[in-house]
Formats: sequence, structure tokens, C-alpha cells
Amino acid sequence: MSGTDIWDFRSTAGHVSGTDLVGFHVEATDGHIGKVDKLSEEAGSRHLVVDTGPWIFGKHVLLPAGTVSRVDEDDKKVYVDRTKDEIKSGPAYDPEKHDTADNGYQDSYTGHYGPYYGEPV
Repeated sequence: MSGTDIWDFRSTAGHVSGTDLVGFHVEATDGHIGKVDKLSEEAGSRHLVVDTGPWIFGKHVLLPAGTVSRVDEDDKKVYVDRTKDEIKSGPAYDPEKHDTADNGYQDSYTGHYGPYYGEPV
């Protein structure tokens, strides 16, 4: 694979495995999008679930770990390298589908975010 593995944190992001990011503010390239509600560090499926609050009222979005460009533990912020529109136009997060053993949900996220990182669709 020539690009970034979107289901893993980049070695340059500054995330230390086991560090709890829940409650950290999430910043897109063009502004604040919400707070980390959940963090999964399951191999091959690392991701954040972000509560967007008033930005997309009552919605949560799933962001593959590869979208994280930097973690600032001092300021409790996670920076992602996508714009608000790129995130908003991503697949809808469905906790019931996502929380099952079937990982088919990943295909839609890989299809949406993968091309930004050189992953084949």
C-alpha cells in the first residue's frame, strides 16, 4: 500500500497507545468540530467517534485514526487533516451497525477517506 493506513494512528501524530482521548476537542483544518466521545484502539480498526454537538446537531461522526495529524495532550486537542465539509459529507455513523462484529462498515469509510491518503478504493 502506497498511502497511509487510515485505520491506524500515524507515527508522527504523537498519540501514545493507551492514552485516553475521550473529551479532547477535535479540530478540522478549518475549525472546531466537536469532542471525542469514543476511542477504539482495536488493531485494524482504530478510530475516533466525535460528538459534533451544535455543528451537526445531535450527530456523531466516525473518523479513522489515520485522519489524525496531531494530538496535543497539554491542550487536550486532536487535530485532523480534513475539512469540515469533507467530514460532514462522510458516511453516516450508525452505532448499532458499527458495534456489531461485522466490519463491513469500514468499507464505506475507506471509500470516503482512503483516496485522500492514496489508498485504493
